[in-house]
Amino acid sequence: MSRPGRDDAPDRLYTVTGGRSRTAPDSPFDLVTLVMAESAPAPGMQSEHARILRITEHPTAVVEIAAELRLPVSITKILLTDLHDQGRVSARHPRTAAPSGRPDPDLLEQVLVGLRNL
Repeated sequence: MSRPGRDDAPDRLYTVTGGRSRTAPDSPFDLVTLVMAESAPAPGMQSEHARILRITEHPTAVVEIAAELRLPVSITKILLTDLHDQGRVSARHPRTAAPSGRPDPDLLEQVLVGLRNL
């Protein structure tokens, strides 16, 4: 016996993203990109977009947004790209790298914690 709403999940994701399955290679979003809302949700806006704008009233990492939405990170990045293209969110990376050119160990630890929370 299947759970209500579970069988239509792929159809829902297809609808939410307009049939897109991945972002462009030059997308400004990765797991730790901090996202900040630049506007309030608009009337008639897709519910997932409106929810992202409410979540990102304070800087929030992509991985945290995906966990809050209970959506795959790939789908969340598509939705974030839509909002970014509309100027409704801004994106920035918390840190780029340590002076050695290697990823910052603290940043890697934050990503690991975020992934475990999914």
